[in-house]
Amino acid sequence: MRPRAAAPVRFRNVTAVTVRVPAKVNLQLSVGPLRDDGYHDLVNVFHAVSLFDEVTATPAPRLSVVVEAESGLDIDAVPVGPDNLAARAAAALAAHIGVEPTVQIGIHKAIPVAGGMAGGSADAAGALIACNELWDAGVDEATLLELAADLGSDVPFALFGGTAVGLGRGERLSPVLTRGRFDWVFALADGGLSTAAVYGECDRLRAADGGPVPPPQVAEGLIAALAAGNAETLGKELRNDLQPAALTLRSSLRSTLAAGRDSGALGALVSGSGPTCAFLAASEDHARDLATALSQRAVAKSVIQAHGPVPGATVL
Repeated sequence: MRPRAAAPVRFRNVTAVTVRVPAKVNLQLSVGPLRDDGYHDLVNVFHAVSLFDEVTATPAPRLSVVVEAESGLDIDAVPVGPDNLAARAAAALAAHIGVEPTVQIGIHKAIPVAGGMAGGSADAAGALIACNELWDAGVDEATLLELAADLGSDVPFALFGGTAVGLGRGERLSPVLTRGRFDWVFALADGGLSTAAVYGECDRLRAADGGPVPPPQVAEGLIAALAAGNAETLGKELRNDLQPAALTLRSSLRSTLAAGRDSGALGALVSGSGPTCAFLAASEDHARDLATALSQRAVAKSVIQAHGPVPGATVL
């Protein structure tokens, strides 16, 4: 996609556009061998959950980012300059349609920062949709997905939502039939984990083991559990190849996972690269009881409930 020459942007007759974007949990994250380009082939089964950031695009003299958060959520690590992924998304869309990115991106965060739930990727997806609407650009969904994939492996899914299998680096998406509702409890850790550091530790642990790393495959039992809406079976099928690396870098997560299992979770795993831990419950009431039990065990900074699947980026 060759960008057009930049021109002054002509805004729609609106003062702002707000987009709601969901967090994700990886029901399956299978990591293939390290490739020559430094990436890994992945099988990602993404599941969007009802924990949302809101991204607002407002006309402004220049590209800028303002971040605020739900009470208790640490946003000190969120950049507010051009390195912010939402700012990069706005700049990429502007370059594609040939305008200057004269916009303020306001981000109200409820998704944990560096928590393995793709909060930054969600914000980038929100910025793409919000700016596309604000600038009346008319960029189609397929092109937005291409721009999203250039920004990061998890960004396309934040546009897509629901439940989906992601292949390649995770950006090649196919929807997964999912019946019913799945209830979750998320234990948020104090501080984040670097995705790059977790992948690096995964490679180190595998090298130390010395065995061959097989190519990743979709877990058919997990897909069947989703299609049947069977939470008990799904809990047994949850898997994350990055979990051993995350536990090595943050050993306290072992206690968090054990506390969730001891408290009756149907399944427990580190979400993505961590350090958020995800626990599957049998129902909303069960999730409430599980959240209370985890809070009483004091194994996390905070505990929240959510459910899935939910839609991807949505204009409010």
